[in-house]
Amino acid sequence: MKNFEERLERLEKLGEQVRKSDVPLNEALAAFEEGIKLARTLEKELEKIESRIEILINGDVGTGNVEKPELELFGV
Repeated sequence: MKNFEERLERLEKLGEQVRKSDVPLNEALAAFEEGIKLARTLEKELEKIESRIEILINGDVGTGNVEKPELELFGV
């Protein structure tokens, strides 16, 4: 399976294709359908990534080991 960036690029190309006025309706519809499916999978993947980031920032909630994130990288 393609990586996230490649799938996002494909979605952008499909969007451009659908917007063209010289594309036959059946081709535009097929591109739109593929784009919707692709957008949904990308959205699900982003939700998973967001959940992982929240866990990393907030600590492991399942074990009770919750720490406040250290935002200052280089203390003075």
